[in-house]
Amino acid sequence: MRVGILGLGLIGGSLARAYAKAGHRVFAQDQDASILEFAQLAGAVEAPLNQETIPQCDLILLAIYTGGCIAWLEENAGKISPEALVMDCCGVKKEICDFAFPVAEKYGFTFIGGHPMAGSHQSGFKYSRSNLFQGAPMVLVPPRFDDARLLERAVEALAPCHFGKFSVTTGEKHDEMIAFTSQMPHIVSNAYIKSPTAAAHKGFSAGSYKDLTRVAWLNPGMWAELFLANKENILKELDVYIHSLCQYRDAIVREDEAQLVQLLEDGRRRKKEVDG
Repeated sequence: MRVGILGLGLIGGSLARAYAKAGHRVFAQDQDASILEFAQLAGAVEAPLNQETIPQCDLILLAIYTGGCIAWLEENAGKISPEALVMDCCGVKKEICDFAFPVAEKYGFTFIGGHPMAGSHQSGFKYSRSNLFQGAPMVLVPPRFDDARLLERAVEALAPCHFGKFSVTTGEKHDEMIAFTSQMPHIVSNAYIKSPTAAAHKGFSAGSYKDLTRVAWLNPGMWAELFLANKENILKELDVYIHSLCQYRDAIVREDEAQLVQLLEDGRRRKKEVDG
């Protein structure tokens, strides 16, 4: 299989390594020419993804920001083979899918939205690895839900990544869920670490501190774009969270132990309900 990859950051680089390791031909494009050169030297990429190689690709994976994916498709959609499968790896789905579905139909290739649920607080090709997606969930957003063959094709095309589970949903539902499961934890972690007390945490912190602050170390530009692209869902989750925090604060201010116990019990019970 000939695979084209747009972007050689953590996700794109790991995709390149996974497909190259499985014996597929990988063509790639990155805005930093030195990264592309390094990826070629590392054996993850065979040649650049350009006007000559785009039409050769059986699979094209778009692993950059949503705006960049849209711009790339606007410029290159006409060069993509009608036999190709194109998939994005963006953190929000409605915007890219709303744009790409009609473009794919116009030019005859197949597009399906994708979001690999794997990553790291480290970014860039140097932190990429071929097993990043091993056992991880993958979310798919197809243009039609009655096209079982398309879903089979997508799963087969992604086999070198060794995902552990596939979920199928709409762009709207994906963005609603991801605001809670991914984007909110990054906001909470990033805000929490700004406490003045954090500077003196060493010697007083253990697992809970590490768990809560792990994703505070993030890519600011990428996450800011994702938050703004999913504004309505983020604001809804933020309002719910702020309301809950105020309840805890009010109970502590009033020294209302019974209410505080109830709030903690509600949270403990909710965790059991949603996670088992």
